[in-house]
Amino acid sequence: MDATTAIPTPAPQQSSPQRARRGGLRSLFGRDTLPPLALWLLTALLIGAHQGTVLTLAFPVLSIAVGFWLYFVNPVRYIGFMWWLWFLSPEVRRLADYGKGGFTPTSLIQVAPLAVTMISGISLLRYYPILGQRRGLPLLLALLGIGYGFVVGVVGSGPAAAVYDLANWIYPFLIGFHIMVLTRQYPECSKTIINTFIYGMLVMGAYGLVQFFIMPPWDAMWMIGSDMNSQGDPVPLGVRVFSTMNSSGPFAFAMMGAMVFVMAAKHRIRWIAAAFGFFSFALSLVRSTWGGWAIAMIIQLMKSSNKVRIRIIVSAVVLAGVCVPLLTFGPVADRMQQRLNTLVNLKDDQSYEARNQFYADFAKKAFTDVTGEGLGATGASTKLSSNNGQLGQYGSFDSGVMNIPFVLGWPGTLLYMSGVLWLLVRAVRVSFRLSEDRYVCACLSLAISIFAMLVFTNSLVGTGGLLLFSSVFSILSAGHWAKLQRQANVRITEVSD
Repeated sequence: MDATTAIPTPAPQQSSPQRARRGGLRSLFGRDTLPPLALWLLTALLIGAHQGTVLTLAFPVLSIAVGFWLYFVNPVRYIGFMWWLWFLSPEVRRLADYGKGGFTPTSLIQVAPLAVTMISGISLLRYYPILGQRRGLPLLLALLGIGYGFVVGVVGSGPAAAVYDLANWIYPFLIGFHIMVLTRQYPECSKTIINTFIYGMLVMGAYGLVQFFIMPPWDAMWMIGSDMNSQGDPVPLGVRVFSTMNSSGPFAFAMMGAMVFVMAAKHRIRWIAAAFGFFSFALSLVRSTWGGWAIAMIIQLMKSSNKVRIRIIVSAVVLAGVCVPLLTFGPVADRMQQRLNTLVNLKDDQSYEARNQFYADFAKKAFTDVTGEGLGATGASTKLSSNNGQLGQYGSFDSGVMNIPFVLGWPGTLLYMSGVLWLLVRAVRVSFRLSEDRYVCACLSLAISIFAMLVFTNSLVGTGGLLLFSSVFSILSAGHWAKLQRQANVRITEVSD
């Protein structure tokens, strides 16, 4: 029996105005909606009461409880809740610190999105037989590669750093697998993800403008306390927008995904959200995601029908007509012009020169380290293996192309990249059979563009990895759902005959 048959599918109901109104009320105040609403309401009340200490303890505990509740009651809505936590938890942490009256280097609130995302690992335990099927083999290979890196990392960097890094490498796959086992609810899944990103873009984009033009004191306190020199100055018109997220990098990834999903959305509010999102995305000044978004849009144009191509072009022209004049005004224009000049005058770009030097100096070590350094050797996890709690020697690593072999070594890289490439190739093949599905087209363009960004950062982990593997497994889920629909239609035809 297919593991997806264990997932219940809601029965169709007859429509009427009264039933529609009752359904709307049940959707708003249903058992799968009230817990997250109560969480955000309580969070707002604690922020308003300046109860930062209570919020720091309550938010992660309640978030995890709501995550478990949604996973079992409504596994589709759980995905949307998980994304909202990634979008908003960093801002909740800053507001909690502000309520306590001072910056804290570590906060339990930052555990909430990671812990809730890891709940999706239950799907891997429940439906592990899928790993032995053809559609699960690529994931099995990737997990084996990560497992190898984890074993090496425990020995080399210590259990704490290795476990923390393991979570960052594995949770994009766990969410992807969770989406795959929800094949029979693919339409609901795709709608939930699109809605989450459109409304998320509206909230984060609007707040990004507030941050740039006003600079709330809690964001300024965060920038000063965490020494975020790369994010600009904690003053109005001086910051690289990171909105409600931890830094401009993850925020730009989220906005990039949202602006790709705009083309698959149907709500009227999407254009207002896109305007806010585009403006804040530009002010994040993250050039790699600018390029990634351009690649995604080109792929969408290539994959779409003529009718959709015209729609995309018209949308881009309207969006540019609204936002570009605003980006050429006063101090905003100065920031944008300075950043855009670095795309042309690479000789004057210190970041480009530093990356070139890093590649020249480190490439040999990265590609000749046969066993690898293991998980926990790079990134934020190095704080857990250092004596002073500061980033280690390889805390800042600007290349995913070198990060993967350096961490996983040759055995782990072979297993991991074989699985990842296999998934990508399969997603491309499935997408050609579903050329009319705009969500599939958006997912494909997003996955390929994020994979291409490996030259700048390890885009297969963190927010980038979450977007990439959510998109890849959504495409595979769409393909399997279409197959089930064809089989159902054949059975109906045979019965009618």
